[in-house]
Amino acid sequence: MCTVDQLATASEGRDIGSINLVRWSIGLNNANMYKLGWIGLSVLFVGFAVPWTVSAASHPAAAASLTFEKDIRPILRTHCFDCHGSQNVRKGGLDLRLKRLMVKGGESGEAIVPGHSDQSYLVDRLKAGEMPPGEQKLSAKEIATIEAWIAAGAPNARQEPPDVGPGTLITEEDREYWAFHPIHRAKVPAFGQNDRVRTPIDALLLAAMQPKKLSFASDADRRTLIRRVSLDLVGLPPTPAEVDAFVADKAPDAYERLVDRLLASAHYGERWGRHWLDVAGYADSEGYDEQDRSRPEAYRYRDYVVNAFNKNTPFDQFVIEQLAGDELVPLPHKNLSPDAIEKLTATGFLRMAADGTATAGAHPVASNQVMADTIKIVSTSLLGLSVGCAQCHDHRYDPILQDDYYRMRAVFEPALNWKNWRVPEQRRVSLYSDADRAKVAALGAEINRAAAAYAEKEHKYITRAVDKELVAKFDPALAKQLKAAFDAPEAKRTADQKALLSRYPSVNITPGLLYQYDQPAADELKRDAAAIAAIRARVPAEEFLRVLSENPGETPATFLFNRGDYQQPLQEIAPGDLTVCVAEGQNGGIAKHDAHLPTTGRRLAYARRLMSGKHPLVGRVLVNRIWLHHFGRGIVGTPADFGRLGERPTNSELLDWLADEFASTGWNLKRLQRLIVTSTAYRQTSARTPERDAADPDNLLLSRMNVRRLDAEIIRDSVLAASGTAFGRMFGPPVPVREDAVGQIVVGVDTKVGANEPGAEVPIGGEEFRRSLYIEVRRSKPLAILRAFDAPVMETNCDRRIASTAAPQALMMMNSEFTLKEAGRFAARLKRDAGADPRKQVTLAFELTFCRPPDGPELEQSLAFLQMQNDELKTHAAPLKPQKHAKAARPAKKNRRPKYETMQRSTAAEPSLQPLTDFCQTLLSSNEFLYVD
Repeated sequence: MCTVDQLATASEGRDIGSINLVRWSIGLNNANMYKLGWIGLSVLFVGFAVPWTVSAASHPAAAASLTFEKDIRPILRTHCFDCHGSQNVRKGGLDLRLKRLMVKGGESGEAIVPGHSDQSYLVDRLKAGEMPPGEQKLSAKEIATIEAWIAAGAPNARQEPPDVGPGTLITEEDREYWAFHPIHRAKVPAFGQNDRVRTPIDALLLAAMQPKKLSFASDADRRTLIRRVSLDLVGLPPTPAEVDAFVADKAPDAYERLVDRLLASAHYGERWGRHWLDVAGYADSEGYDEQDRSRPEAYRYRDYVVNAFNKNTPFDQFVIEQLAGDELVPLPHKNLSPDAIEKLTATGFLRMAADGTATAGAHPVASNQVMADTIKIVSTSLLGLSVGCAQCHDHRYDPILQDDYYRMRAVFEPALNWKNWRVPEQRRVSLYSDADRAKVAALGAEINRAAAAYAEKEHKYITRAVDKELVAKFDPALAKQLKAAFDAPEAKRTADQKALLSRYPSVNITPGLLYQYDQPAADELKRDAAAIAAIRARVPAEEFLRVLSENPGETPATFLFNRGDYQQPLQEIAPGDLTVCVAEGQNGGIAKHDAHLPTTGRRLAYARRLMSGKHPLVGRVLVNRIWLHHFGRGIVGTPADFGRLGERPTNSELLDWLADEFASTGWNLKRLQRLIVTSTAYRQTSARTPERDAADPDNLLLSRMNVRRLDAEIIRDSVLAASGTAFGRMFGPPVPVREDAVGQIVVGVDTKVGANEPGAEVPIGGEEFRRSLYIEVRRSKPLAILRAFDAPVMETNCDRRIASTAAPQALMMMNSEFTLKEAGRFAARLKRDAGADPRKQVTLAFELTFCRPPDGPELEQSLAFLQMQNDELKTHAAPLKPQKHAKAARPAKKNRRPKYETMQRSTAAEPSLQPLTDFCQTLLSSNEFLYVD
C-alpha cells in the first residue's frame, strides 16, 4: 500500500481536491483501502493513476536514467530477496539478484521482457497484489518505477558479474553509501577573527551555516557556562565558591583552565563511564526471567570503565581490552597481576547481555539468545548498526548479508560455544593467588588445631560439671546409670537411657548451659571461641571476576542457521568483518586460529581491525556518540543506526574530520572533548531568535546551543549535592534496592517478611547518599526516581536515551520520599550555612540549585512565599505534619509506576523549617534545575 506522501508526490500537479481525498482515504482499513486505491480512485478522479503506468512514455529522459543497480535493486532487496535472492533455494526457481537472471526467469518463465513492461510477468504479479505475499506490498510509486525501468529496456549501470555466489551481492552503490565510504578528512575552511572561530569544529560548522545566512550566537554568560560544562563533564553542579571564582577570574584562559580541572576530576570517569555503560547494557542482575538473579561480580566491570575514563586510556586500547582482554593475558589465569586483572575485567563488556542459563541451564534457546544479544551490544555500540535482522535473512535495507551475521558470530563463538555452554558460575575467574591459597591452608590448619583443642577442653569441662552434679544430687546407683546414659553417643542411646535423661534434665549439661555450673570454665571457652573467630577473620575472602574467555583447544565450527533456527544448520561460516566494510576484492576474513596464542585469537584480531583507524564505521560512530552527549543530538541523529533507515549526518565533513582527528591523535578522548567544549559552538547561548528558527527550526546546524533535560542520574545527584548529603565514596559493590510499602523501588536492603510485606528498615551507613552510578541496576527493579526520568531498563542495551516529559516526573518530584526528605535536608543546610536571615537563605538556595543568585523580583517573590507559608503554619493549632504517602496499588507488572492521589508535603527536620523546606522542594522541581541551558 502506498503512503499519503507517496500518493501526494505521485500526484504532483493534479487537482488538490484529489490529494485531499487520498488523505481522507487512509482512515479505511487495508481491504477497503485496497479497493478504493485500485478501483474507487480511478472512478473518483480519472487519470490519477495514469502517470504511474505511462511514466516511461511521459518522461522518457527520467525513465532512461533508471538503472537496475541504483533504482530497482533496492526495491527488490526490501520486498523480494527473502524468497528470491538471499536463500540458497529460490522459490519458483526465480532469482531476482541480477537483471539477466530476471530475464531468464523461473518455473513460470521469464520475469521481465526488456522494453515491454506490459508483457512482463513480474509486473502482472505486482499489480495484482500477489507478490510479495503477506501484508507488506510494494507502493504504487515503486511499481511504477519498475515498469518505467522495464519499458526503457531494463538498463544496467555496468556489466553484471559473471558469478553471483550464494547470497545477496554487495554493489558499488552499497559501498558508496556515506557510512561505508572510507573516512575522508575534510579541509578546514579559513575564516576571519570576527567570525569567532576558535577551533576547526567551529570552521566546519560555520561553513555549513553560511548558505542559510546563519552565524554563531553570542557566548553564554559565565554562570551558565560553568554549570553547563560541569554537568557535562563530571555530572555534578559547581559549588557556589567555584562559580564565584570562575566569574571573578578575568584571565583569557580562565575557561580553558576550568575545562582542564574538570577533565582531571575523578568524577569525570563517573559521568562518562555512565554513558558507556548504557551502550554496554550494564546491569547487576542476569535478567531473562522473573528470578533476575544477582550478578555479584558485575560491579568490577563498572569500576574498570570509570577508571579507564579517568586514566584517559586510549580508546582503541579500551575497546580492544573489552573485546579480547583475556587473549592479552597468558594462560592459565592464575596469580594475576593488577594489569592482568584489569584486562580480564574489561571482558565483562561481553558478559552484560541478559543470561538466563543459570536457571534455564545450558538450553540452546537461552544460550543462543545470549549470543544474539551480545552481537547486538557489539554492533550497536561500535558499528552503529543493528545486524540482528541478518540472523534470519539478508538485511532488507542495508548491505548486511546473512553470511555477515554468522561471520561476526564466528568471532565470538569460541567463547560463547552454545554446544559446550558454561553457565555464569563456571565462567568466573578466581582472584586467589598461590600465596592466598597457601595462607588459607596454613590458617585452616591453625583453625583445626585450635578447634580440636577447644572441643577437647569443652568436653572436659562439661564432663567435670556433670560428674559434680551427679555426686551432689544422686545416689551412686542412679548416678552410675545417668553417667552411662550421658556418656553414650546420642545416636546410640537406648530408649531407657533417653527416658532417664529426660526424667533428670539437670544432667543434660550443654555448652550453652555450662555457665550455670562452671562460670570460669564457660568464660575460658568464650575467650577460646573468640580467638578461633579471630583466626577465621584472617582468612582472605575468595573474590572473582566476571569474564569472557575461551576454553583452550576448543574451536567450534560456526554454521549459518536457516531462518535463524539453530536446529537447521547449513554451511559452515568462517569469522570475519561485514563484507561492505572491507575494500572490494578483499574478503575481510579472520584466521580461525592464531598460532601464536593458546586461544583462537579471533576476538583480538577483530578488535584490532575495528580500531585500526581505517574502519569506515567505528570512528564515525564513536565521535558521533561523544558529540551527542555534549549537544543533546548526534551529528547523526540515530547513533545506533547509520544505515538507510537511520538519519543522514547533518554535517558529514565535520563527522569525518572528528573521526579522523580522534584516530590520528591516538584515540585520546579527553583531548577530543577539550576541543569540543572549548569551541564557540559549545559556548553559545541557547537563546532562540525568529531568524534562526525560520532558517533552521531544529537547530541542526548549531547556530545556538541546545537546551537539554538532565539525565536521570544527574538529577538525583544534583538533588543530593544541593542538600549537602552527597556521599563521595567511589567504586565497590552496588548499593542495594528494595520495594517500599507502596510498590516503589527505592534504595535500601530488602527485608520482606510474611506476605511479601516490607520489613524493618536497615541502616546502610550513608550508602543511600552515594552517586546514582553506584546504585544497583536490577533489571526487574529499576530505581523509581531514575526510571521516571528515562533511565534505561537494560533489556539488552541503550544506544540513546530519549528525554520524555510525562506526569510521573512531576509526581515524583512532588511526592516521592526521596524528594521530600532531601528537601528537608536542603532546608536544614540553608539554616546551617546561611543563618536565620531569609534573604541569605534564598540567595544560597538559588546558588545551590541554579548556580546564580536570584534577581530582584525572584528574591521578593521567594520571601513572600516563605512569609505566606509561615503565616499558614501559625494559623494551625499544631505544627503541620508531613502527610504519609497516598496508598498506591502494588504494581501488577514489572516497572509499573505507582500512582499518587495528592501532592505530599516535604518533611522538615523541625516545624520552624517547614516553610523553607517547601521552598526548597519548589526549587528542586523547577525546570531551571532539571534542564541545562
